[in-house]
Amino acid sequence: MFRRIGLALTLASALAASAQAEEVTSFTLDNGMDVVVIEDHRAPVVVNMVWYRVGAADEPAGKSGIAHFLEHLMFKGTETLEPGEFSATVALNGGSDNAFTSQDYTAYFQRVASDRLGLMMEMEADRMTGLVLSDEVVDPERQVILEERNQRTENNPGALFGEQRSAAQYLNHPYGTPIIGWRHEIRELGLQDALDFYRQYYAPNNAVLIVAGDVEPEEVRALAETHFGPIPANPELGERARPAEPPQRAERRLSYEDPRVAQPYVMRSYLAPERDPGAQEDAAALTFLAELLGGSGATSLMGRKLEFEEKTALYTAAFYDGISLDDTTFSLIVMPVPGRSLEEAEADMDRMIATFLEEGVDVAAFERLKTQLMADEVYRKDNLQRLARRYGEGLTSGLTVEDVQAWPEILQSVTAEDVMAAAERVFDRRNAVTGYLERPASETQSEEVTQ
Repeated sequence: MFRRIGLALTLASALAASAQAEEVTSFTLDNGMDVVVIEDHRAPVVVNMVWYRVGAADEPAGKSGIAHFLEHLMFKGTETLEPGEFSATVALNGGSDNAFTSQDYTAYFQRVASDRLGLMMEMEADRMTGLVLSDEVVDPERQVILEERNQRTENNPGALFGEQRSAAQYLNHPYGTPIIGWRHEIRELGLQDALDFYRQYYAPNNAVLIVAGDVEPEEVRALAETHFGPIPANPELGERARPAEPPQRAERRLSYEDPRVAQPYVMRSYLAPERDPGAQEDAAALTFLAELLGGSGATSLMGRKLEFEEKTALYTAAFYDGISLDDTTFSLIVMPVPGRSLEEAEADMDRMIATFLEEGVDVAAFERLKTQLMADEVYRKDNLQRLARRYGEGLTSGLTVEDVQAWPEILQSVTAEDVMAAAERVFDRRNAVTGYLERPASETQSEEVTQ
């Protein structure tokens, strides 16, 4: 027994030593562009990322999907690069590239040999100001976006259900609008919409350059000043202002039926605080709450009770992600076994919440989670892209470099009492949306008769 305790302490000590903050240097160019350099000299590789502080939640009313649409169009060529030449050049230099859009940011990245960093910055700076668009380029790409929506959303009842839940959760805040956009608004997006959005938001004073890998800070500074430094700031770029969400005074409920549903489930989301600069403690406690309630099917409360002991659920989970500029959500899901109704599944969910609030934190599970989360922070450092993304997401969602670096320590400082206090605050049904995803009753009855 004492040997096991000694090994556990040794592992915890080793992880704590490895979890020390990575070597990070940050500075700001004269034009307002923020730069973060994360040194990792273990391999001659670098990840170059340009993050823009603009996402789907910053779109003009009636123009949903324009942030994601412009992300696609950014690969369509500039005054110096032909359409598709950007990615082709990255590939010819042995690298890979891509981009992604969220509610709070749009990001572009390349992973290449470190001696190709200058070329990557040159091309990114070029398309920050030199994008060339025409109706001949924009119109076909709009069809690509519509087909993407068909594949990812229209053909997926779970995705359609998710859109309805978000729209119910956020009555006024743009988080209630899907990132890809509403179909009827995507159809109307045109050349001028893309150009207006590009000229307003794609500016150095609205961007963060993240460089991670085998580089020296002074080298990155010199390259950034050479390629991005001459680009003028946009003086008309104001503060990020979004419509505020009114207080939610009553639980909202919805039921979405679709004959394509394979496994019905009940899902509930509660409004929850995000990670705020200098105040991440509540978010850290909610991170543990999600893991304790539904992080692992074998060890979490819902998984252990409903999936393994009572065998009333096929799947259970709890979700929380504090990286968000504005209020986010804490969600739970219960997928009942065949023959068990969604009303019974919801009762199971409520019973598990009540059990947690009554019995409190499983201390042994809590300590295991602390070690696991510390290990996750260590393993994250072995993936340059994940490491760079951690800083990019944080900085475009209102956090600072210091906040990002403090996160692992804040997680380790969370107490069981903090988790219980967070649970008491978040589980307020007046701030919740409860949704049922199921097949139409006629479809279910027909299937039962057939069987």
